[in-house]
Amino acid sequence: MLEHQPLSSTINRTCYRLAVLIPCRNEGLTIARVVQQFRERLPEADIYVYDNRSTDDTVEQAKEAGAIVRYEPQPGKGNVVRRMFADIDADVYILVDGDNTYEVNAIHQLIDRLLNDNLDMVVGARRSKTQDKQAYRLGHRSGNLFLTGVVKFLFGSQLKDMLSGYRVFSRRFVKSFPALSSGFEIETELTVHTLELKIPFAEDYTLYGSRPPGSESKLKTFTDGWRVLGTAVLLFKEVRPFLFFSIISILLALVSLSLILPVFTTYLATGLVPRFPTAILAASIMLLAFLSFTCGLILDSVARGRREVKRMTYLSYNQIS
Repeated sequence: MLEHQPLSSTINRTCYRLAVLIPCRNEGLTIARVVQQFRERLPEADIYVYDNRSTDDTVEQAKEAGAIVRYEPQPGKGNVVRRMFADIDADVYILVDGDNTYEVNAIHQLIDRLLNDNLDMVVGARRSKTQDKQAYRLGHRSGNLFLTGVVKFLFGSQLKDMLSGYRVFSRRFVKSFPALSSGFEIETELTVHTLELKIPFAEDYTLYGSRPPGSESKLKTFTDGWRVLGTAVLLFKEVRPFLFFSIISILLALVSLSLILPVFTTYLATGLVPRFPTAILAASIMLLAFLSFTCGLILDSVARGRREVKRMTYLSYNQIS
């Protein structure tokens, strides 16, 4: 077990409005236990369960456990998180899945870290128990490592677990987050938003357990993995367009040179251009490379302006004090 000791200068959590946000779809086997555990450890918190078109008894179980139940008809975790962030007003937000796989015992440590270090996000990085080999499946772990590595490369930040669904936020973060994703790629968007605006955050290891028998994950390793990767690339284009289009420009220029060099060599040797269409194609590709580079320059100025607006929106909300 991981030991979660209180920080040396723990702030009184009862001074803050706490909201536990639990997006749910068909978690009737586990949601009551999740709500009960948070009720025991955070009696002062409001616990919200947002049902996302469940077909089992998720809603009944959540209500019986004492949660505030609301509904989001648009399918997808991203749509639920967007609705939660818009609807609920609090000082500290705890986002967690309803499958009872995350370590509720770690919540005080995560909240204390947020408050004591003046952070806007703390991520519960997943670490499975040694004896629990099925908790964090190899396919999901490998995919997470790959995608985390991609984001590290694109945005230059050290991350432990980019796709963790266990996070604690400040009000300033929640109310300035645009939440454009619709599905499981929401975690990628949360991470990229943090890195883009250089928002202070931290990651603390927490235990990650198995689902109970009969409970099935909604995450599809390959389908959702491709969606997350696509989201990371799309956000890379939006956040760092100059680098994105410069890479494309360099690749196009290399292709153009590979086509034109044999033609040019033949011309120097014979004075003839026997493959005129190839020369035209190479010139066209080089023109595309130039246009890509120019687009990168223009869009970089646009992205800077958008980043300034998002930063000013973020700063318009007071930090937790």
